[in-house]
Amino acid sequence: MTWSVPQGRHPGWPAHLGPLRVAAGVLEVRKPRLRDAAAWSRVRRRDRLHLQSWEPTVPGNWNDNNSALAWPGQLSTLRGLARRGLTLPFVITVDGELAGQVTVGNVVRGSLCSAWVGYWVGTHATAGGVATGAVALVVDHCFAEAGLHRIEATVRPENYASIRVLKKLGFREEGLFRRYLDVAGGWRDHLCFAVTTEDVPSGLVNRLVAEGRAELG
Repeated sequence: MTWSVPQGRHPGWPAHLGPLRVAAGVLEVRKPRLRDAAAWSRVRRRDRLHLQSWEPTVPGNWNDNNSALAWPGQLSTLRGLARRGLTLPFVITVDGELAGQVTVGNVVRGSLCSAWVGYWVGTHATAGGVATGAVALVVDHCFAEAGLHRIEATVRPENYASIRVLKKLGFREEGLFRRYLDVAGGWRDHLCFAVTTEDVPSGLVNRLVAEGRAELG
């Protein structure tokens, strides 16, 4: 199926996904809001050591780049890309509190119908199925509502926690990208994982529910 994106619209975004009950609590995924600034900044600044080793290098000071004052600019950029049909940006909440982000980027339509998914979760939510459930909700949404066929994820080989998330969801490892991204001040190798609609005909969330890892509602 080939999707055309009318100006100012995006198939599948904005959207509110969930609730999905995981071990950590009630998980939901929704569009980012301006009033998320304080919570977003608090988690990002607190978890610098946890996040900086896995995220692309960004010029400037971490605290400045992740201050509440920096959020409106980032939000504006995400919304602009979403309006152009290039990305689907979401925040993750657990029991109503901001816990991280999931972003689907580089959306390509036509004969490819592909995108990548990236995510981060604060240290207060790294256990209890939060990342796994959030990615499952978003990937299912990409396949069912956004009209995509393939979702990729790249991750450093040393990021065992993120690799476990992808493997639990049924992403297959497809290869190694040498010196793929500038992360933590150097060009780092990344493993490439991917999943297509044919791999999960019943959906990733249904798989988690069947395995007893999550409950609907």
